[in-house]
Amino acid sequence: MAATIDRAARARRRRRGLAAGAAVLALSSVLTACSESSAKPVLTWYINPDPDPPPDFEGAFGLDGIAERCSTDEYDIVTEQLPTSANEQRIQLMRRLAANDSSIDLMSIDPVYTAEFSEAGYLAEFSEADQEEIAGNKLQGALESATWNDRLVAAPQWANTQLLWYRKSVAEKAGLNLDEPVTWDQLIKAAEETETRVSVQGNKYEGYVVLLNALIQGAGGEIVSGLGRGEEMTVEVDSDAGKKAAEIIEQLAGSSAKDPDLPVSNEGTAEANFAGDNGGFMLNWTYIFLGHNEALEGDLGWARYPQTVEGEPSKPPTGGINIGIGAFSDHEKEAIEAAKCITSTDNQVTYATETGGMPTAEDAYDAEKLRELYPPELLALFQESIDEGGPRPVTPYWATIVNAMLGKWHPQDSVTENTAEQSAEFLQNVLNGDSLV
Repeated sequence: MAATIDRAARARRRRRGLAAGAAVLALSSVLTACSESSAKPVLTWYINPDPDPPPDFEGAFGLDGIAERCSTDEYDIVTEQLPTSANEQRIQLMRRLAANDSSIDLMSIDPVYTAEFSEAGYLAEFSEADQEEIAGNKLQGALESATWNDRLVAAPQWANTQLLWYRKSVAEKAGLNLDEPVTWDQLIKAAEETETRVSVQGNKYEGYVVLLNALIQGAGGEIVSGLGRGEEMTVEVDSDAGKKAAEIIEQLAGSSAKDPDLPVSNEGTAEANFAGDNGGFMLNWTYIFLGHNEALEGDLGWARYPQTVEGEPSKPPTGGINIGIGAFSDHEKEAIEAAKCITSTDNQVTYATETGGMPTAEDAYDAEKLRELYPPELLALFQESIDEGGPRPVTPYWATIVNAMLGKWHPQDSVTENTAEQSAEFLQNVLNGDSLV
């Protein structure tokens, strides 16, 4: 009988011990959950790669520096680097967002893909008040690149435009007055006469279609109009403007002014060729000044993008980066506030001085810090080119348009007077779903 009582007592004590252990475990779980819910959110910003900082630079550079400065008591911002190519950046983000990836809080998006991301439902929406605050002091050209269906869907962070960069000694030797507008024909002939080169982006990638778009717009045309659904677009390439663009490409490709690597050239190779022994003229983005002004010892000049048609204002390519908020982010409110900080005037000024990516904020161009680094006339030309330039078509189908154009306009030595007509037919079939690229 005593043994039975002892066993019963031990069983009761064991049950009480298990119950107490369960209570402690439950309490621990509650405390852990409370701790996690009250922890400061960490926002992940997927960024495009920056150039390398100068050897003597101290602290966080470029976008990493902005992430550090925009972290607050309410949230921290960490960066994840995307691939170098804009198209590869697009593909990586698209794949993750298609899987409802909640880890993408903020993302750097090339303006040409902003409409595509928005149309797919991958961007969180700004309220009317947020749209108004973000748009406040931005250049019109930058706002247009961040707008889709009459709504601001991303925050313009920095802007870009192409200029005609030239060696002053070469222009002088050619007798070319670049204080006045210059045409592509004059440019190519000046390079031929001086046995120098006109360096452009000619690889089979989006950068070459940027060149084609600028040539066509500079002649008063468009690649496509009616930027709705693919089958609703009107293909405009087979026009006088398209034919003039083909004429210029054919002229350059058949000239001694072309770089030997024209069919595979990009921004980087154009830089290298321009800085070489045969460098004369180059079409490239705003960052060129920081990298080449001192290296060329005062021989670096700049002018507005060349005219496609004499007397008709050129349409310099424009670009840059917009900041989008991931539609599946668990921290949407914090991410929107972070985007406002990232695109603030102060951060845009600092970024421009560090990397050469120009501000989208109009008042940034008056900043003393910027004017100490860039000549006032160059800043004025940047602003003018961004405001009056030729943006790429704001459409979810830009990637499709690029691939269809490349199919008929590359390599450059294949371009003839028939290219505009052939590419228009092919592009229309692709947009209609009757052909594949």
